[in-house]
Amino acid sequence: MKLLIFSDIHNDWKTLEERLDVQADFYIAAGDQVTWAKGFERCGEILGRRANQVYVLPGNHESSDDIASMCARFGLHNFHEQHIEIGRWQVAGLGYSSPTPFDTPGEYSEPQMAARLAKFADLDPLVLVCHAPPYGTALDQIRPGLHAGSRAVREFIEKSQPLYFFCGHIHEAEGVEIRIGRTLARNVGKAGYLLELD
Repeated sequence: MKLLIFSDIHNDWKTLEERLDVQADFYIAAGDQVTWAKGFERCGEILGRRANQVYVLPGNHESSDDIASMCARFGLHNFHEQHIEIGRWQVAGLGYSSPTPFDTPGEYSEPQMAARLAKFADLDPLVLVCHAPPYGTALDQIRPGLHAGSRAVREFIEKSQPLYFFCGHIHEAEGVEIRIGRTLARNVGKAGYLLELD
């Protein structure tokens, strides 16, 4: 079973089309498909090529209502705060980022983020996809010494230890992969990552 996970397309429709050209069973768009909530029509048209296979999270540039509306219109799955079973695997999704300096549409406080992650704590084996990376790691580093991820996400990973964790949000960390305990964690960025599950 193949899952293609990508994030932070930001209206780069050529790249989005390329991601949808990759053969997979499931496609998870992990937020910031658009920029400042502009471009949903074109985004939905492209994602609609794979329609029922596509699961969408809001990033910080999209509200949950924006994503719900786009998914309803184009036959996509709204994956925000949801989980699905794929064989023996539990795959869960949470959009939004922790607070940014830019007052973007999709931001949670750390307590809000923690509360929404909590319902995934008992899922095992878990593949967790969030827009926000874990704070203070190589996945959220903008430059040396400057981190912009979520403390709640990091605490959840450290405590619950999903087998896989994928995120986006911090463009500078695209493609970075680390381990947090048993968790293999990766910032997929718009390059994406093809995960094969047994």
